[in-house]
Amino acid sequence: MTCSTPFKMRLVHLDLKGAPPKVSYLSEVFPLFHALGANGLLIEYEDMFPYEGHLRLLRAKHAYSPSEVTEILRLARLSGLEVVPLVQTFGHMEFVLKHAAFAHLREVAPFPNTLNPHEAESLALVQAMIDQILELHRDVRWLHIGCDEVYYLGEGETSKQWLQQEQNSHAKLCLNHMQAVASHVLTQHPGITPLVWDDMLRDIPQEQLKASGVPQLVEPVLWDYGADLDVHSKNFLIGKYQECGFQRLWAASAFKGATGASQALPPVEHHIRNHELWLQVAGSGPVDTLQGIILTGWQRYDHFSVLCELLPVGIPSLAACLQSLVHGGFAEDVRLRVERFLGVSSLEITDTVSEGAGSFPGSDIHALVTQISLHLRSSVDSLLERNRYVTGWFSPYHRRRKLVHPVMIQHIQPEALSLLSRWNNLVQQLEAALQPVFYPDAIEEWLEENVLPSMQRLQGLLQDLG
Repeated sequence: MTCSTPFKMRLVHLDLKGAPPKVSYLSEVFPLFHALGANGLLIEYEDMFPYEGHLRLLRAKHAYSPSEVTEILRLARLSGLEVVPLVQTFGHMEFVLKHAAFAHLREVAPFPNTLNPHEAESLALVQAMIDQILELHRDVRWLHIGCDEVYYLGEGETSKQWLQQEQNSHAKLCLNHMQAVASHVLTQHPGITPLVWDDMLRDIPQEQLKASGVPQLVEPVLWDYGADLDVHSKNFLIGKYQECGFQRLWAASAFKGATGASQALPPVEHHIRNHELWLQVAGSGPVDTLQGIILTGWQRYDHFSVLCELLPVGIPSLAACLQSLVHGGFAEDVRLRVERFLGVSSLEITDTVSEGAGSFPGSDIHALVTQISLHLRSSVDSLLERNRYVTGWFSPYHRRRKLVHPVMIQHIQPEALSLLSRWNNLVQQLEAALQPVFYPDAIEEWLEENVLPSMQRLQGLLQDLG
């Protein structure tokens, strides 16, 4: 593959804190990722990792077994995908701190998102998680230690007292913990370099960053998922980080999961634009300024939020983004290549995505989710709120009082029944398509969020007619 891309490493992010795919599905998509131009994976296990010992309670119900993790790594190697594991060590610690056994390590007692960095036990906990993950990932070159969105840092009681001392600041509190975690990785696991998300570093004064020693320990990942990414200010930030002494920098874009916590279909144009702007950032500095790019595909905004776009539904977007990176933009010939890879007749995200469009793994899920997301709610709304027989003769007033002109039942019922059977049929098809790819709890959650409300309104109308 001839690459005109400024990004040597192109990692696809697998966010497993929601709708984690079964290993059998990963075996189908890894070769596609590689064919599209990916050469790595960032695997964010969260509660899907088979933690042992006192950490065992972190496991989700359907957590991967150690042999499944080994199999995922084997499949990645077969497809030429270098694996970088990610473990959160500061913010986004809900999956740990929600448990009563670890609740005393919260920065702010009621909130399970941020770890209290003053407790020796906090560092021991994070070190144990890192050691267990690296035990199963023997030959990795990088470990991502998270550190993004450390909300409420400095608001705990110990922090408040600590911050009253003259030379202490929020920035120092943050850097101290990063340094402690990174030092553990470097001393206990030589040859592995820690990566961190860069948002907590952005506003720290240059001199302070430099003096902290952190630039010698970690490689920051500059993340921006916007279709309005500011190329100039990004280059300014890159310059700042380089002057602080960071040896290598990474970028992070998004192919899904970045445009709304309950988004069901990725806005492909938005994500392509985000990658085009990252190409501009990379192109306006010296070659190899950015070591690589991570294409994030968030599956939840955090441990407690709803599911956003499912992985199979995000694959056309991922394909367009990866190919844009490989070919330096999304020109017409690149669009045609993407359509060939996916077996779709047109990549336009329009209402015409019909059942069976596409031949990529999970294309049936993509087609059915598209149908449901675009038409289920609107078709039910249209019947309940715009059908003249329903609005004129079977209003909520009538329904509460069980009043209806018998002839109106003949006008309303057949249409409602045919709508219900059409959607029941599609939802059954979707359930059948989801079962080989996802575990039961993820399927239940997606259907309950995206299908059930409309179906219940429709069934309610029919019950009242009866």
